[in-house]
Amino acid sequence: MFGITTSTIKEGQLIASRTPKPTMHPQLEAQRFHSCIDLIEALDKCHQAEYYKRALGLCNHEKEALSKCLHQARYEVGKAAILQNREKQKKMDAKWKQIREEEYGEDAILQRIIREQLAKKQKETAEKSKN
Repeated sequence: MFGITTSTIKEGQLIASRTPKPTMHPQLEAQRFHSCIDLIEALDKCHQAEYYKRALGLCNHEKEALSKCLHQARYEVGKAAILQNREKQKKMDAKWKQIREEEYGEDAILQRIIREQLAKKQKETAEKSKN
């Protein structure tokens, strides 16, 4: 678990400090993967065992289980993000609707009246230009 790294030279002696050994994948330490921590540790333990076990594929079961767990965790995080974004979008749509209602009235009645008047004027100018 701990690797030895050199830190300083003091009075002609090399002083080594014990630091935690980095895990296989530092990004797996994220909060969203805590549900897979047992599988991460099992695979790490298997990889730290003899080399021939890894070479012969004896760690494949742990790796497959970890892959499934990570996929499920990513899926759940993605699903939560989608739901959160939908709620955020609903709030934004409600705000835009409120802004439009304040500008044109409820159900955009004023906007509809303006469009009808504009269409009427365009029709009149088209008739005048024909005559």
